[in-house]
Amino acid sequence: MTQIFLLIAAILGGLSVAGGAFASHALRERLAERALEIFETGARYQMYHALALLIVALLLSRAETAQSLLTAAGFAFIAGVVLFCGSLYGLSLSGIKILGAVAPLGGAAFLIGWGCLAVAALNYK
Repeated sequence: MTQIFLLIAAILGGLSVAGGAFASHALRERLAERALEIFETGARYQMYHALALLIVALLLSRAETAQSLLTAAGFAFIAGVVLFCGSLYGLSLSGIKILGAVAPLGGAAFLIGWGCLAVAALNYK
């Protein structure tokens, strides 16, 4: 899982930078200010959780215990990016309001990931 999480973290981080640059340059004149803010929030949270996934991968590479909790945290962070950030990107680009209802599911996945990481920290050796 370490290699997979490292790869996904690198891809998510790179896409976050690309998305932020895209929003800054290509979308600034095309989207309403609120839609641009929503897009940028997605890019920011994607980067935060790409870094969190990187940390999970590094911890997994050294952990003797709590590997299942770290793995669960990694998958929760990935699910959170897809659901939370993906729904924000879709909402900002399409204006389809129902996509905003998906964001809390992604937020819950982020919270689950951080919770798993916290419990793993208590058992980390």
